[in-house]
Amino acid sequence: MRCPKLIRERVWDIVRQRHLNVLYSQLPLPIMVRSAIPPYILKHLARIEPGAQFTGALPQVLSSSGRSYYAKIGSPTDIGPYATEAESLRSLGFAAPGLVPALLAFGFVDENGRDADGGKGSPFFITEYKVMTSLTERSGAILGRRLATEVHNYTSSKGFGSEVAPYYGGATRLRHGWFKTWERYVDAMIGDLLSTLESRGGYSDLCRKGQDVRARVIPALLRPLRIKPVLLHGGLWSGGAGTDATTGEPVVFDASCVYGHHEADLAAPRMFEGMPQSFFDSYHNHMPITEPVGQYELRGDLYELFHHLNHTVLFGEQYASGAQRKMDKLLRALA
Repeated sequence: MRCPKLIRERVWDIVRQRHLNVLYSQLPLPIMVRSAIPPYILKHLARIEPGAQFTGALPQVLSSSGRSYYAKIGSPTDIGPYATEAESLRSLGFAAPGLVPALLAFGFVDENGRDADGGKGSPFFITEYKVMTSLTERSGAILGRRLATEVHNYTSSKGFGSEVAPYYGGATRLRHGWFKTWERYVDAMIGDLLSTLESRGGYSDLCRKGQDVRARVIPALLRPLRIKPVLLHGGLWSGGAGTDATTGEPVVFDASCVYGHHEADLAAPRMFEGMPQSFFDSYHNHMPITEPVGQYELRGDLYELFHHLNHTVLFGEQYASGAQRKMDKLLRALA
């Protein structure tokens, strides 16, 4: 089921504010003049590329060598999302080199611009700057293959979950830590979203059905699985992927990585338009459907329910209908 156009537009707005105004720029780079790049950003750029001169205005910085960098600065309240994004870039870059912009620097500074220890102060990071276009059939197929054979082949020995708190949509913070089973982890994540909605009021019917899903659907669909915890992008969709304009290779970003069932990474691509069919075809050519195969579609509905609930948390009651429909379908199927 496709999400309403309004949902897609709202999500696109959020992503554009954070990344796409830079990363999806297809225009020739403008003539840059020297501007006030923060000294601590210049210091880290000098470590990355000694002897170079840097010009531009954040978030894009140009080097005298011709290289481009993406520098992003947050406020002290952004520490969690920045740490999650930086750790996700590290993990994905290690599992699938070149699939994400390389993380070149990450840290914190105090109010005077001095390096701060212990995760205090204002966060920042520097990555490669990627000029991208939309995914094509070719780059979509490569992305499907790399997701299946590299990202979803990278496992955790600690269990299901994550070392740092995941942030979905850049705003919804969920618990972190490690769980022995995928069933318990998904139950905790959906439980956290339901608790958030319940605390706001006005979602009594949705939350009641959500508790039924936790009691009946999650055990029925996830307990039979015999899976290893693999690295997940966590929020993959067409708005967080593109084609490198220079190499023609796929690039993904805006991740919130956790370790879980590989099929969960297909939920958002199924919900939102934009992913080429070649992505799905290539993925399934390299990654077989998990047993029991007959419950594949229902598992997909359960994983999509997570995103519907998160959209309700982010955008309000007008987005609860999608979650209601998913819950009704799942509860009927497993009655």
